[in-house]
Amino acid sequence: MFASSSLARRIEAAEASLTLDVGRAIERRSPDRGVVVARLGGGVGVFSGHSPFDKVIGVGFEPLELAELERFEQAVAGRAGRVQVELATLADPALASTLTSRGYALCGFENVLGHAVDPAIAGADDDSVAEIASAEGAAWIATVTAGFLEPDPADGPAPHESFAGDAVEAALRAMEDVTGYRRLFARIAGEVAGGASMRIHDGIAQLTGASTRAAYRRRGVQSALLRVRLAIAARAGCELAVVTTQPGSRSQQNAMRAGFALLYARAILRR
Repeated sequence: MFASSSLARRIEAAEASLTLDVGRAIERRSPDRGVVVARLGGGVGVFSGHSPFDKVIGVGFEPLELAELERFEQAVAGRAGRVQVELATLADPALASTLTSRGYALCGFENVLGHAVDPAIAGADDDSVAEIASAEGAAWIATVTAGFLEPDPADGPAPHESFAGDAVEAALRAMEDVTGYRRLFARIAGEVAGGASMRIHDGIAQLTGASTRAAYRRRGVQSALLRVRLAIAARAGCELAVVTTQPGSRSQQNAMRAGFALLYARAILRR
């Protein structure tokens, strides 16, 4: 699968939309938190204190007014925070030069992988994976958070950032308010082994995170969660599924085994 700049623009727009929706959900749920949400060129910027969604993303495909970026930077600095930009390698390279001249430094990378969704897999199923029941939301958050907080020693290079359990839980709760968001449990012998989520947006299935409880790793949980989410994407009429991983991680390996291809990377820059 080949990633053109137009495809990257579309994927980045979907990621920006998700970040914007989550930022606004955090703001509604915690009005005293001083959340900063801004549209920046074709992308968005969010800062809520310390969250996986505190970032600038989707920029570099449309002109970005420096005055807009400066206002966002000042608002974040006023809350004792730092601005983090996730810049696609297919974005305008001039923006990277602009950011480094403003004091941004490279601190990591992440990979964006894609899979063309085949309508023929719409009927695919797996008895071990199902969307969660309405009463299972709290249990799902606890399961996914536990998986994230128990790093896999074989998962490749360390990520460029980490988060406390309460920050992960707050982000997962905020995502409940996002249109098109769906959550799944994977079970082994009837016991919950892991969980995953996805968002359907504009013909794209965004695989928005998955984790496996430590005791159930190396037993195919992530592969099953990927297969079922691709089938859900096919039933929803999506053309493309995307997932973001740490470079060289087991998550990337699992995704590529499931047929995902590396489309492009994002450079992570912090001021």
